[in-house]
Amino acid sequence: MKFSKATDYALHTMLFLTAATAQKPIGVQQLAERQKVSPTYLSKILTKLVKADMIESITGVNGGYRLKRNWENISFLDIIHAIEGSASLFDCSFNHGPGCPIQMVVLSAEEKMEEQLRNQKMSDLVKEHNIVI
Repeated sequence: MKFSKATDYALHTMLFLTAATAQKPIGVQQLAERQKVSPTYLSKILTKLVKADMIESITGVNGGYRLKRNWENISFLDIIHAIEGSASLFDCSFNHGPGCPIQMVVLSAEEKMEEQLRNQKMSDLVKEHNIVI
């Protein structure tokens, strides 16, 4: 299984914003430079995070992005779903109903992975690794 580059950038952007925890917005240029990615590409990812209500966009000369309230509760799964969506990674191609034993195994594994990602909060990661920006 593989997540997209967009998810990678989203997770790292959220880590950076969580570690910064400043009230001052951080510009897309600074966020993009930190990850060596195009600001235009990162803007598309940031738009998805704004729509998912995790961050807010501040316009103007001193504008940029910052975390919204309750950011302490944002999980890896929240971020992944904002970028990738929440559809199952596996779709059985045979037409023998929802009781497919192959699909049941894969869905069970997905549930366990999602539980792990749901329990891992970005704020806990920053605290555990003493990440300071």
